[in-house]
Amino acid sequence: MNPRRYARIREMLALRQPDLTVCMEQVHKPHNVSAIIRTADAVGVHQVHAVWPGSRMRTMYSSAAGSNSWVQVKTHPNITQAVTQLKAQGMQILATHLSDSAVDFREIDYTRPTCILMGQEKTGITPEALELADRDIIIPMIGMVQSLNVSVASALILYEAQRQRQNAGMYCRENSSLPLEEQQRLLFEGGYPVLAKVAKRKGLPYPHVNDIGDVEASPEWWTAMQAAG
Repeated sequence: MNPRRYARIREMLALRQPDLTVCMEQVHKPHNVSAIIRTADAVGVHQVHAVWPGSRMRTMYSSAAGSNSWVQVKTHPNITQAVTQLKAQGMQILATHLSDSAVDFREIDYTRPTCILMGQEKTGITPEALELADRDIIIPMIGMVQSLNVSVASALILYEAQRQRQNAGMYCRENSSLPLEEQQRLLFEGGYPVLAKVAKRKGLPYPHVNDIGDVEASPEWWTAMQAAG
């Protein structure tokens, strides 16, 4: 890995926000899924969640995996499982939904661990998901159109979260909150994609990437990598 790419990956990892995420509930159009993931990457989200029940899960996961290799997509068979796991991480669950109790999305404190719940393009968030959410949020609109494309809406909310977190000093290069093991995974996969593909296929553990971006591995590891099969 050349020094410039190593420095760029390290900077990206240092600014990741593992306690900020999006959960897509049955968002089914591949271009919307891709756009949401790209925006998530742009604001430093490390992992997004998605509920794709039944036979759609494999197809949509393949679409999402090709959107951005730097953002993990964690899939769930149902919204209850997704929200339960997110709440176990201490996250507030915000549902984008017009209701009597909904508040302007800019009034929310996004410096807290937060998951933004986005609903399906046509029908929106399901009643089950609304029951599980902590708060409803809305994006105020004064025109004739009363809804935005799901990827546009997620971008507006994520950038408000980024603005608040930047003002609070949460994008700090000197104090990354991303676990070192995860940083190592992304350094190897991003810096040595061919080696990572072979290691994954052979079931070999990833080696350590040192402070100058070089791979540190035993002779046995290299031998196993070079062996046929």
